[in-house]
Amino acid sequence: MRVEKQTIVAFTDGAAKGNPGPGGWGAVIVTPDGHVTELGAGVAHATNNQMELTGAIQALLHVADKPGALVIYTDSTYVIKGITEWIFNWRRRGWKTMDGADVSNRDLWQRLSDLVAERGAQRLNWHYVRGHAGIPGNERVDEIADGLAQRRAIELYDGPLAAYPRPVLDLPTNLTAPTRTSSAATRAKSGPAFSYLSVVDGIPKRHATWADCERRTKGRSGALFKKAQNQSDEAAVLRKWGFAPEDL
Repeated sequence: MRVEKQTIVAFTDGAAKGNPGPGGWGAVIVTPDGHVTELGAGVAHATNNQMELTGAIQALLHVADKPGALVIYTDSTYVIKGITEWIFNWRRRGWKTMDGADVSNRDLWQRLSDLVAERGAQRLNWHYVRGHAGIPGNERVDEIADGLAQRRAIELYDGPLAAYPRPVLDLPTNLTAPTRTSSAATRAKSGPAFSYLSVVDGIPKRHATWADCERRTKGRSGALFKKAQNQSDEAAVLRKWGFAPEDL
């Protein structure tokens, strides 16, 4: 899939070693005039989610004075669900979750929301891309964020698209927003469960039984839930959702 020529394209990512621990964020931005800019920075202490949000914020800041449509590709369901669904209920409840807890990373969510509002929702689209699936732009921002989190020296490109060493505008045709996993599909997986995982209002939890998981997610807009077969599977599910085992 190729994007429209007049659209600004951005890939963003974030990483934290230890979660929290040393962090890094990255962005790759392609403007309609055929220019590619790579951005990134490391920080001493952050969570993965803070870095994911920061990557999106920095991409929006970079193109704030550039008119036209913008599409942001990210493998963080936390960012996409948060800015397109969860944030409206958070605001309505005075930045509280449904459980009455303070919303994590409120300052970053407010900054991101302000930038989205300034650009105009009609000129901004979010697309979910699966991480580590060979998508050139996503792979590169992962390299930037992960490398900076590890405090490695990362050379950032700033130059013409024609000389950029990655086919960054070549995208698969099946890109869709992250969707809720059906309960029927989840329960149909064979084998005993190691755990059941859920995310409600941006907060992940582990459950010992499906009944507990279903009780938390039933009727909740934007909720995520999934059965984990073992500890490695649990970690993989959490990573896909933008979390780490330490977040539970």
